Amino acid sequence: MRVLLVNPGAKSVYTRLGLVFPPLGLAYVAAVARMAGHEVKILDLQVERPDLSRFEWNRYDVVGISTDTCRYPEALKVAKIAKDAGDTVVVMGGYHATFMDQDVLDTGVVDYVIRGEGELPFVELLECLCRKGNPSQVRGVSFGRGESFRRTDPAPLVRDIDRLPYPARDLLQMSRYRSRQLEGRNLTTLVSSRGCPHACSFCASSVFSGRNWRPRSAKSVVDEVEQIVRQYGFGAVAFMDDNFTLNPGRVIDICKVLIERGLDLRWWCFSRADTIVKNREMVDWMAKAGARMVFLGLESASDEILSSYGKGITSNTGEKAVDILKSYGIRVWGSFIVGALDDTLKTIKRTVEYAKKVAPDIAEFSILTPFPGTLLFEQAVKNGLIPRFDWHRFDGAHAVMNTHFLKASQIAKAAVLAYASFYLRPSRLGQIKEALRIYLKGVFGGGYVAFQNGRRCEGRA
Repeated sequence: MRVLLVNPGAKSVYTRLGLVFPPLGLAYVAAVARMAGHEVKILDLQVERPDLSRFEWNRYDVVGISTDTCRYPEALKVAKIAKDAGDTVVVMGGYHATFMDQDVLDTGVVDYVIRGEGELPFVELLECLCRKGNPSQVRGVSFGRGESFRRTDPAPLVRDIDRLPYPARDLLQMSRYRSRQLEGRNLTTLVSSRGCPHACSFCASSVFSGRNWRPRSAKSVVDEVEQIVRQYGFGAVAFMDDNFTLNPGRVIDICKVLIERGLDLRWWCFSRADTIVKNREMVDWMAKAGARMVFLGLESASDEILSSYGKGITSNTGEKAVDILKSYGIRVWGSFIVGALDDTLKTIKRTVEYAKKVAPDIAEFSILTPFPGTLLFEQAVKNGLIPRFDWHRFDGAHAVMNTHFLKASQIAKAAVLAYASFYLRPSRLGQIKEALRIYLKGVFGGGYVAFQNGRRCEGRA
């Protein structure tokens, strides 16, 4: 079949500046569909600007669209245009579609929803459409509207992800994804594992990809890194795993292979604070192998609030982790949350003071956002805390939820004041531009919508 995979665009300061990254989720789906014999093209509306009203949608049998929550309105616009153009089958996947499948289908412009990781169910659906089979036999698919709505059993996850082909970067205009964000080097993304055993209340990753962590081998990871460096000319990579350091031994193995290959590389990753504190040897190897930044979810100064998130760490652990990373010359991107359900203006102020004390190189103050698929979303809906569902505002930079003690307007103001308090100090004045970038949906995602296009979405370990 002729397949077009579409990554919706997003209007932000960063897309205008060209700070965008390849949609690896779609690139994985494309690679697997191509292996199955289908003709595949990727249209990334982040970097391409065709006139969609004149686009030749009828050249394709199937149009697949991936979306996170804040880009869902744009994804629907694309779906409607594609559907109105003729007989094209429209399929939608990604985090928002997975957890809001019935709402998506009720719009009437989407024929099928792929739930969860998309490679296997999407290809199964293509095969079903080819033979005009019964879609109810395809696992991981939702279809139908109203009383005809049907949700099939979940699709099995790919257990050995080393068996998956690399993302089809050759179908992307990789020269358009160049962002000098790590020591002046062009940075791109890759994924070395899937799944997360943790279940933070604000994160949907463990629901979307399962709580069974599935790592790639060190050789497979470094082989892909080498391709990125030598074939595509990137000098820096971001490991977009929910928790790259979950297995310290694997991290050390990856570092050793990177060093053995002699790759001139700079990189950053996501980690948990407790993993850093317990594994100095791992941090040492990371520094030797080119690690220059680690993203830590420090979240709050209140251990009670951290417990309510299900983080499993204390604020003291976060402080120790930052000190350890800095001692090895690794910068820290510290993420803090404003607007927990039990936050007050007093607890938010404590968190800002905690951020100043911990002193990460970069501080991000995200507004707690109830994304579909999370425990937080269920709690917010049950208690009527979301005044209206303006999905384009669900980006971690806008306050969309009232809490037990604060209105959304108070939370929004508190986030602005948090940035001002942290960065409007003599020691931080040089970082004002960087702070503004972080606040305005920073390059590593506005709060919890972190790199939807790098597969990591709406969640953080």
